Amino acid sequence: MKRKIMLLDLAYGSRKIRQLLVTGRTFAVLSLCSMIFFVIIGIAAVAQRQASAAPVSSMKGFAAAVSSGLFGDMLEMELPAYQGSNQADELSVPQVSAFLVRLMTDINPTQPKSLLAAGIPGMSAGDSFLIRKGSGTDTAVGPEDNEPIPSHTEEGATGEQPIVEPQPSLPPSTVDPGDKPGQSGSGNTKPSTGEAKVAFIYHSHNRESWYPELKDGAKDPNSSTTNITLVGKRLAEQLEQRGVGALHSETDYPTAMKNYKWELSYKYSMKTVKEALASSKDLKFLFDLHRDSQKRKYTTTEIKGKSYAQVYFIIGHKNPNWKENEAFATQIHEALEKQYPGISRGIWGKTAATGNGEYNQSLASDSVLIEVGGVDNTLVESYRTADVLAKVIADIYWQDEKVTASQS
Repeated sequence: MKRKIMLLDLAYGSRKIRQLLVTGRTFAVLSLCSMIFFVIIGIAAVAQRQASAAPVSSMKGFAAAVSSGLFGDMLEMELPAYQGSNQADELSVPQVSAFLVRLMTDINPTQPKSLLAAGIPGMSAGDSFLIRKGSGTDTAVGPEDNEPIPSHTEEGATGEQPIVEPQPSLPPSTVDPGDKPGQSGSGNTKPSTGEAKVAFIYHSHNRESWYPELKDGAKDPNSSTTNITLVGKRLAEQLEQRGVGALHSETDYPTAMKNYKWELSYKYSMKTVKEALASSKDLKFLFDLHRDSQKRKYTTTEIKGKSYAQVYFIIGHKNPNWKENEAFATQIHEALEKQYPGISRGIWGKTAATGNGEYNQSLASDSVLIEVGGVDNTLVESYRTADVLAKVIADIYWQDEKVTASQS
C-alpha cells in the first residue's frame, strides 16, 4: 500500500515538474517573441525617422526624382479636373518600381554600380539625387566629384611638383554693379556692411582647375595656381563692390597639411571655417566653391550671346538640419532662375553613402557647396558666373536686412 502511495506521489511530482518545465519554456518563448517584437518596432521607428527626413522622400525630392509625365499622371489620378500636358510619358510599372526601389534601398536601378557603391569607398563619390531642378536640367545627369591624380595634387607623396600655370588677369565684370556702396551715383546710396565681413568663401578642393587653362596635353585638371580659388577671389571682390563684406580663403591644403589625403578634404576645410567663424562674429554666409567634373555640354549655357559656367548646389543630408541649408540654396537658385534662366542646374543632395554627406553645412544654416562649371569650362566663363552669383547673393542679403529692420 505504501509503495503504491509512493509511486503515486512520484508520478504526481513528475507531472508537476513537466508542467513547470512546459510553463517555463512557454514563458521563455513569449519573452523572446516580445523582445524581437520591440526590437522590430525600434528599428522601424528609426528607419521611418530617417526616411521622413530624406530629401528623396520629401515632396520636392519626389517631384524631382520622377519624370514630369509620371508626376502629372499621379496628380491626374487624385485630381480629375487636372489634365497633364505631357502625353508622351505614361504611368508605367518600370518607372514606379524604380522609384520605390530607390526610395527604400538608396539603390538606383538605372545605375547598376549603385548596388556596390555603398560598400566600396570612393565608388559612389559622384552619385547624387535631385532635390530641385533648374530650367532644362537633365535629371539623369548630376554633378560628379572625381579624385585627382595624386602626382599633381599631393606634393611630397610622390616627389613630383605640381603643374604651375600663370595666373590670368581679371576681366571686368559683366554685371552692372550699379552705384558703389556708400556713394551717390544716380541719386541713390548703396548700403554697405562697412568693416563687417558677412560672407566667407573657401575651397575644400582648392586645386580644381580646367583643361582649357592648363598646358596642352594635361591629363589632370588640377593646378596649384590656376584653379578654383581665382573664382572665389572674384566672387569676394564682386560682393565687396556690392557692399557685402567678404572673406576669402586661398589655403592650399596639399602643402598646408602634413601627410595630406584628398579623402580628408572636408576635415581640413572644417578647421578653416571654424577659424573664420571665431575670427569674425558677423559671418553669415558660407560658400564652399568647387569646379565640377562633368563635361562641357553639361556645365555650360549661353545667355545673351555669352557663355556661362553653370552651377550645381550641393546639400549634405548627413547634416540633421539640411532643410535649412536647402532653403538658403533655394533662395539663390530661384533668383538665378528668374534673372538668368538656365545658369543653375538645380539643387542636388548627397547622403553619407554617396560622398561626405555633410560638407561643413552643420556649422551654419546659410552654408552651401556650389559647383561652378566643369573641367572643360574656361576661367572667363567661371568669372561671369561668379559676377552673377555676387549680384544675386548681395540682393538676398540686403533684402533680408530690410525684412529684419522692418520687424525690429
